[in-house]
Amino acid sequence: QVQLVESGGGLVQAGGSLKLSCAASGSILELGLIHWYRQPPGNQRELVATIDRGGRANYGDSVKGRFTISRDNTKKTAYLQMNSLKPEDTAVYRCNLDARDATTMRLTNYWGQGTQVTVSS
Repeated sequence: QVQLVESGGGLVQAGGSLKLSCAASGSILELGLIHWYRQPPGNQRELVATIDRGGRANYGDSVKGRFTISRDNTKKTAYLQMNSLKPEDTAVYRCNLDARDATTMRLTNYWGQGTQVTVSS
């Protein structure tokens, strides 16, 4: 069983920065694609960023140039550095990733529990 633990959310003023972490643990051989999603209050879930095993990243238009996704394959951890935060970035942020089981070799998709990011104006 794989568990994802997210951290780093909180309250920040507009223009500030936060760094989110998503640590995977369990019977993991390797991680595949990693995504960060967010869901603002009353709105649909939005894909924020994606990174592959080689470190190639893609971003949603609303965060390009402000957010940076990264990963540490050895630590099985993903990060989301968020700079120049705006009130509209307020949302619950969740990581989502593919993990290959070390025993069965099965690739399974997992979700983190979510972490609240609130940006005040």
